[in-house]
Amino acid sequence: MMLLAVDVGNTDTVFGLYESGEWSNIWRMRSLAQENEAHYESKLRLHFLEAGLWFGDVETVVLCSVVPDLTPTIQKMLRSLFGDDIIVVGPDIYPALTIAIDHPHEIGADLIANAVAVTSRYKENCVVVDFGTALTFTTVSKDSKILGVAILPGLVTAVKALFANTAQLPEVPLKLPSTAIGRNTTEAIQAGILLGYEGLVKSLLSRIRAELGGECIAVATGGLSSIIETLKDEFVEIDRKLTLDGLRVIGESIRG
Repeated sequence: MMLLAVDVGNTDTVFGLYESGEWSNIWRMRSLAQENEAHYESKLRLHFLEAGLWFGDVETVVLCSVVPDLTPTIQKMLRSLFGDDIIVVGPDIYPALTIAIDHPHEIGADLIANAVAVTSRYKENCVVVDFGTALTFTTVSKDSKILGVAILPGLVTAVKALFANTAQLPEVPLKLPSTAIGRNTTEAIQAGILLGYEGLVKSLLSRIRAELGGECIAVATGGLSSIIETLKDEFVEIDRKLTLDGLRVIGESIRG
């Protein structure tokens, strides 16, 4: 079965094509709400053409989106190419996962996909740390319940906010510094943001684990999940394709 997973994020929209037990192609496009479906269709057509693929070979399409203004555009584009039978991720899409929060419809579809992915791999308490436009901590119990989420600005978001609101501070590359005592402006910002986030992630994971009685693994995902190398020992796995894999599990559970 050839499956297309589509993850519409605040910065990028990711298209993943899964066949023969692996992700054969992954494409990224900027998430631009002002563009119409023709813009995204032309780009996806080009990707399929360059890969020697045919739309008719795709049997299942699964979509998750955290950009409400862009969701209808992507849905319309996908339906024009693959037909009306598109799976759209929401809180009730995967019955094996319980969303035990106050307002289930408020949780991001990408976080649901992340939770589905880890519950399909692990049968123990788990925190999914997603290093994206937002930095999110999704806590999933060993009996497949989303217990709650912590959300804060992501690394790039924090740097851009600092750059936009301070006249004399430049935008800097996200590179882990060798010291917390920056000797120039670039090192100072890198120390504050990257080492600050290192401590933040460790602190939140420690608190979550304490609230769960100490038994809790952590999995990292997102485009910036490998930036802070000193955090790698906190995670049993770093998988940038985790959201796509959750979408795959959802699609396969529905289509059989």
